[in-house]
Amino acid sequence: MSTGDPGVLVLAATPIGRVADAPPRLAEELADADVVAAEDTRRLKRLTTDLGVTLSGRVVSYFEGNEQQRTPALVEALLAGERVLLVTDAGMPSVSDPGYRLVVAAVEAGVHVTAVPGPSAVLTALAVSGLPVDRFCFEGFLPRKAGERARRLAELAGEQRTMVFFEAPHRTAAALAAMAEAWGPDRAGAVCRELTKTHEEVRRGPVGELAAWAADGVRGEVTIVVGGAEPAPAIGHDEATLLAAVAEREDRGMKRKEAIVEVARLAGLPKRDVYNLVHATPGPR
Repeated sequence: MSTGDPGVLVLAATPIGRVADAPPRLAEELADADVVAAEDTRRLKRLTTDLGVTLSGRVVSYFEGNEQQRTPALVEALLAGERVLLVTDAGMPSVSDPGYRLVVAAVEAGVHVTAVPGPSAVLTALAVSGLPVDRFCFEGFLPRKAGERARRLAELAGEQRTMVFFEAPHRTAAALAAMAEAWGPDRAGAVCRELTKTHEEVRRGPVGELAAWAADGVRGEVTIVVGGAEPAPAIGHDEATLLAAVAEREDRGMKRKEAIVEVARLAGLPKRDVYNLVHATPGPR
């Protein structure tokens, strides 16, 4: 019975492989939820069977094709005081899966949103990749069309953080080949396949070699991790280099003061040193 207070939206992480990896709270939340919104109700049934859980609430399907239509009804249930549990096929809802639309609607309606933390293909792949983990970004799925994919990769050419991608197995080879073309074949990468499952495989190496390996076909769920770009080389400290760097920026239309500040930053020098050098040098500037 409704108390008059809004309910709670719970985003629950589900196993990305072995059911034993399910967070302990998942079974409790499944059993107690008034509504369970599932990306695939058949997978939900298998999950509850494996966990030995009996659902007491009603089950509704909530996937990419119907989330826009189903969201208002779920928000109504939340506003009526019901506890709505959202689960997807694997991992955390809303991360390249249905859920974001419902979260936004619930927040706008003043409903409390919480989560059952648990398995994540993004963090698992990052952790086992052997690539830097101090700074990273998640880029989801690349565009399917070759031209759009190439443009997206070109935009990421200067990204210095480690990048994590999801990819369909039948597009993995093409994605790796496009990365090798856009960023060079020597960029470090890792292909993580069937994470936490029986046939888990992590293949590490330059993306060019990974593309050649994947050309024979890849099976299973795939997460790709790629190292970031090397930082732009710093500007040298010799006078000729510093003066040329300032002049080059002025030629591009940058004001001299701005050019001096930028060159000083890139060279790791006090801007006063670069200012004094520029203004002490004879000749037109």
